[in-house]
Amino acid sequence: MNSVVSLPAMMSAAAAPPLANFTATTASRPIAPSIQCSLLFYVRHHVYSHKKYSKNGITIKYRDLLKHIRPEKGYSSTSVRGTIYCSNQKERDVGLPSDHIAVGAKVIYAAAPAMGHNQESHPECNSRVPAILTTLEKMKLTSKFRGSDVVEVQNFRPATTDDIGSVHAGPYISGLEKAMDQASEKGLIFIDGSGPTYATATTFQETLLAAGAGISLVDSVVAASRVSKDPPVAFALIRPPGHHAVPKGAMGFCVFGNIAIAARYAQRMHGLKRVFIIDFDVHHGNGTNDAFYEDPDIFFLSTHQAGSYPGTGKIDQVGSGNGEGSTLNLPLPGGSGDTAMRTVFDEVIVPCAQRFKPDIILVSAGYDAHLLDPLASLQFTTGTYYMLASSIKQLAKDLCGGRCVFFLEGGYNLSSLSNSVAESFRAFLGDRSLASELDDPSYLHEEPLKKVKQIIEKVKHIHSF
Repeated sequence: MNSVVSLPAMMSAAAAPPLANFTATTASRPIAPSIQCSLLFYVRHHVYSHKKYSKNGITIKYRDLLKHIRPEKGYSSTSVRGTIYCSNQKERDVGLPSDHIAVGAKVIYAAAPAMGHNQESHPECNSRVPAILTTLEKMKLTSKFRGSDVVEVQNFRPATTDDIGSVHAGPYISGLEKAMDQASEKGLIFIDGSGPTYATATTFQETLLAAGAGISLVDSVVAASRVSKDPPVAFALIRPPGHHAVPKGAMGFCVFGNIAIAARYAQRMHGLKRVFIIDFDVHHGNGTNDAFYEDPDIFFLSTHQAGSYPGTGKIDQVGSGNGEGSTLNLPLPGGSGDTAMRTVFDEVIVPCAQRFKPDIILVSAGYDAHLLDPLASLQFTTGTYYMLASSIKQLAKDLCGGRCVFFLEGGYNLSSLSNSVAESFRAFLGDRSLASELDDPSYLHEEPLKKVKQIIEKVKHIHSF
């Protein structure tokens, strides 16, 4: 039987750590060499045993989390392949080979599929990341086929509770951890007031691992940008997603705010003060929105379908206090597609980013705006996602030394999700798009471009550009 659990954070008035304390730490603490990531490309022998899982014809190897995940320790893969090692431990450097620095990679990625966090027949299920990985392999977009152009980050630690606490309230974090005993007994629980969002016995550890993957990719990209003017774009292929998780709790399939945690980490550990977040998921990223609503140093820009879950992201929600003007919400009318998004990118996203002058760009990459996705009614195509990936990569190169990390959010049709992520990889690699072979234009209908133009003009007026 499934149970509903009320976590303390959802009933208390406890807030996340004060911004003032964080800001003081960021401003006063220099970045020590011991926490600067070493970017390595090397072959590592087997360390941990795997379990094999099969889902919808997809067989993958997966780590035994309960045995091998420990907070604040390096996370190691068992497979023998090229990897990037990223040490983001504060105490010491990890002694690993440093004679093969991979500076020529075009794409780096990390996968955290959260196989134990699963509910059968739920759209946010454990088939999502394996489906992407299978498609990347099938379309020859992995290191097996592309050599050092594509590198998987396999050694990363789970995020610590301090990392999570930079965004989320302490009572929520501890409450979720304690709820794992009940989840172990019941098999599956629902977190009260969250949408609902389910949890299993491995959810806490697997969400720490997902957040840790994003953090390690930030380390990798920053390290590469110090030795190359053209660092790789990074992609965290992780779940559960994070952009709905509010500071005080879970929401809308999301447990911890992966991209928000990475943004705070980039500020705290790398001195990247100004973070520009682009969220093109079909649903408004209300959790990220709320986490930085009063912060002038993190610009949150969301495009989403008007009237969709969770009903937030109105055009007049622009931030408050010192953060007024650093939040931009652009709700698109149903039926908006490729032309609408290209126009939004050119007329809104680019001038906003240019004016903000970011140190790094982070992307909440939701693929549920695809016309085949079951949870909304926009009509993006794989070609739309190729355009977004290519354009954001160039924007990062123009504005912040190429530092850019994508984070997987939504996308629930496994075919359109996988193909769209593959198109993103092609864009990062500089390959031509295969959208014409993947998209069926007969499904498309006329876009409401007049309404789109009106909303763009309104946004420009509100934000004075």
